[in-house]
Amino acid sequence: MTTTGVDRLCITEDHTATKNSKVTEVKSHADIDFNVLLKSHGIDPAGVMVMRHRPFEPELQKVLPWLAAEKSQVYNAYQQAQGQKVENALVGAKFLASFIGHEPGRAIFVGLYAVAGNKPMTLEEFWAVPENQYLKSFGMKGFTADDGRSSLLWFDLRVTEHFTSWKGKLIIGWPGLERSWWRWADRNVFAVEAILQEGLFDARMPEWDRLILSWRDLDALPLRWKAALSQWRGIYYIFDRGACKGYVGSASGPENLLGRWLGYAATGHGGNKLLRECQPESLVFTILERVSPDMSPDEVIRKENTWKDRLHSRSAGLNLN
Repeated sequence: MTTTGVDRLCITEDHTATKNSKVTEVKSHADIDFNVLLKSHGIDPAGVMVMRHRPFEPELQKVLPWLAAEKSQVYNAYQQAQGQKVENALVGAKFLASFIGHEPGRAIFVGLYAVAGNKPMTLEEFWAVPENQYLKSFGMKGFTADDGRSSLLWFDLRVTEHFTSWKGKLIIGWPGLERSWWRWADRNVFAVEAILQEGLFDARMPEWDRLILSWRDLDALPLRWKAALSQWRGIYYIFDRGACKGYVGSASGPENLLGRWLGYAATGHGGNKLLRECQPESLVFTILERVSPDMSPDEVIRKENTWKDRLHSRSAGLNLN
């Protein structure tokens, strides 16, 4: 029996392909698009709205893939309320196919959500949702009085089991103008451009000396990043953008850098007196030096003190000793 492009894609999703037939990347084909995949699962594309999320808020745009990977409820909250035009259209949808803008003309799959209903929500009720408060901390504008509406619809979006193994891996082409960020599936062709073996939402972190994280970033880090930081010990630097001062610290205890930084994520100051006076939202975290995992705590502290001397973080910074 001849295997079609759709068959090959579905075999890959179910992880039943042989070594020779395993597909890790599928080039674009005219007869393999997202609508074909929907039909192969018995879903009528006419009832599917496709969204390509790409927040205009820089910080939110940065972390949205992390939220898709690690905080699915927060990610879903981002799409559960829409502007009035999209809201009116989404009422008539059976499914929402959710994607994140990957690069120009491309989108990467997050999930297929069933539209299970909606309810009216006031401005106060909208901002009482904890996930919306969390998104606001990354700069999300959300629903405001300036929208000219006294209420909106909050959609009950429930992720389905369709294509779950392709989360962060399925890349489609996005036809037409990118500012048109939502489409009806049956009225467009979304060419399947690639299915990656390794998901992009849990992408490799930058080299340690290029890592720059905001305080809010610490709470949304991908698992792979957390795993790396838990293995790294060394000297780190916290810069307060408001006061233009820095703090030098070291990490060589349980979970190394990750343990220390999660402490700051939880409290904003990690117990340090001068950091208590800073606004956590102004703090930026970097690594000054990585050290050997078997370096003695005394030697780590010695190195920490040399950095304090070189950066004058005692006399003109946030270190007290």
